[in-house]
Amino acid sequence: MGQVNSEETVTDQAIAALLQTTRTIAVIGWSPDPLRTSHRIADYLDRAGFTVYRVNPQATGAFRHLDEAPDPIDLVVIFRRAEEAPLHVEEAIRKRARGVWLQLEVTTPDHGALARAAGLAYVEDRCIMVEHERI
Repeated sequence: MGQVNSEETVTDQAIAALLQTTRTIAVIGWSPDPLRTSHRIADYLDRAGFTVYRVNPQATGAFRHLDEAPDPIDLVVIFRRAEEAPLHVEEAIRKRARGVWLQLEVTTPDHGALARAAGLAYVEDRCIMVEHERI
């Protein structure tokens, strides 16, 4: 998993190590709409055997904020626009998550460096479902 923390380009080996050691995942930006990607991926992660905590302050059946989800959180998966992602990276650091994963087309390089400096694994601009299926 060290390569996830030390390089911007994440290796398959590092992603495999991260996913193999992950048990709990918080999905920030989860939508209750089954047609939305965040909903489908959270369901996929459930079926894959992960404990998934859905986070959305406006959705019934979800935690309003990451800090309300039970500890420990291994991985925080962010389904938010890039300009909103830094706030959630900071939340993941405060929550003492082991890693942060930003979905496709979401990047925040400065906060990626912040996450890595705090010891978190960091993946951006990749789909966790695609990578899980592939690896």
